[in-house]
Amino acid sequence: MRPESGNLGDLIREAVILTPNKVAVIGEQEELTYKQLDERIRQAGNVFKSLGVSKGDRVALLFPNDLLFIEICFGLMRIGAVPVPLNIKLSTDSLAYILSDSGAKLVVYKDNLTTKMQELKTYNGHASQYLQVGGDHYDGTYERLRDRASADLRTVHVKDDDLCFLPYTSGSTGKPKGCMLTHYGQWWNAYTTGKVYLLEPDDRSLVSVPLYHKNAMINAVKPCLMMGASIVIRPDFDAEDVIASIDQYQCTYTTGVPAMFKMILSKYQSLSHYNVSSLRFIVCGSAEVPIELLDALKATFDIRILEAFGLTEGGPQVFVTPRWGIHKPGSSGLPIPGCEVRIVELDTGQDLSPNKVGELWVKNPGVVKGYWNRPELTDVRFENGWLKTGDLAYLDEDGYGYIIGRIDDMINIGGENAYPKEIEQLIMKHPAVEDVCVISTKHSVKGEVPVAFIKKFKGHETITEEDIKQFFIKNGPAYAHPRQVFFIDEMPLSGTGKIDKAQLKNRLNNQGHQV
Repeated sequence: MRPESGNLGDLIREAVILTPNKVAVIGEQEELTYKQLDERIRQAGNVFKSLGVSKGDRVALLFPNDLLFIEICFGLMRIGAVPVPLNIKLSTDSLAYILSDSGAKLVVYKDNLTTKMQELKTYNGHASQYLQVGGDHYDGTYERLRDRASADLRTVHVKDDDLCFLPYTSGSTGKPKGCMLTHYGQWWNAYTTGKVYLLEPDDRSLVSVPLYHKNAMINAVKPCLMMGASIVIRPDFDAEDVIASIDQYQCTYTTGVPAMFKMILSKYQSLSHYNVSSLRFIVCGSAEVPIELLDALKATFDIRILEAFGLTEGGPQVFVTPRWGIHKPGSSGLPIPGCEVRIVELDTGQDLSPNKVGELWVKNPGVVKGYWNRPELTDVRFENGWLKTGDLAYLDEDGYGYIIGRIDDMINIGGENAYPKEIEQLIMKHPAVEDVCVISTKHSVKGEVPVAFIKKFKGHETITEEDIKQFFIKNGPAYAHPRQVFFIDEMPLSGTGKIDKAQLKNRLNNQGHQV
């Protein structure tokens, strides 16, 4: 039940009352029960009040994965302040822009990011206060202030549409955009996600994806804390550490992106001495999930694999494969309860019939109020409560959603539209291909054509570019075959664990390739 305050910072209220001594969060150095976490959150709120932070103020968090991120984030919410989680993998220029654009009053940063923080301080126009977490010198740190702070704190009451969180997009298609998430919207989305996942208090989620990313927050942190379950936070993603941690902490599920699960699979055969039988399901999302990956995960772990799709602006959660009923491989599942979706024709704006590809539009209580300081973009992307996602998708006859890719990624090959995901799915059927990413490049006749970056399986070193091309032409539409194939040792990953297409495009452009 939503608390009287309406504040998302009170999301652990029921667990504190019903199971105060149950473990809530397990970090690398310590673990906290619900009672202890509640006390820490209240102390954190008082720390920030003492620093002059009040309702509506934005506070930036420059953090790797750390238990303290949780208490600070929800402590800020309880006083009505708005956390601004920063992607620590972004460039200094991008981070400085976010600090300036958000008007952050304070930056809270982990001591192992001091160098990046010093770089940010050289820029003008951002926060005037800084607070360090951790480090050799106790005096002047967040911990010192927290340990001296009172645990007596009254949660600030909020309206449904008051801001509770201001994450920024990665800025891959322009400047990062602040997404205005509200208290009611995030309460609804976290509660609904927990119910769809059938989470119980005895569930224990393993979090190795970045806490600053919505994959971690909406698939694990918020629904688990709301349902009285437990969270195990790992400092970073490492395939062996994930497998070992599932065994050590008896985790019942974990969430991640396809690239992470591919690395887990490649390591698992040599690590089968670890016992992962506690796993009940896996959530895989934030990027297109190849059918081959789903099949391999099912065969290896013999559990339910839940595909999920969302975007920061869109709820964040939109589609989820249900833990019960029909699972359609390649589908991101059904819209979560209370979420409306439409598939709209790009040129006419008309709704499309099943199995027709168009732009995905979304409406639900979790959709953002708009973009921070970007009213002109808000007017373009929102229409009568509907968010125009910019994602290409289709619905089948049963209402299951299939994400094809971004509109910006669509490749127009001499008038024929091709989608990178479909090209990748076909290439993945080749026995030599462990992973693939398809991007576009300019073409003197066709306008643009596909280019494939491929990671080979070990033992298939002799496979050639021409072999891949001929395999595609034999099994798929010839017009969509990759005109160039590059073999690479590892796929570059972004700060959120997705394949970094921008880095691959830069690599292609720097080599001066055009066909």
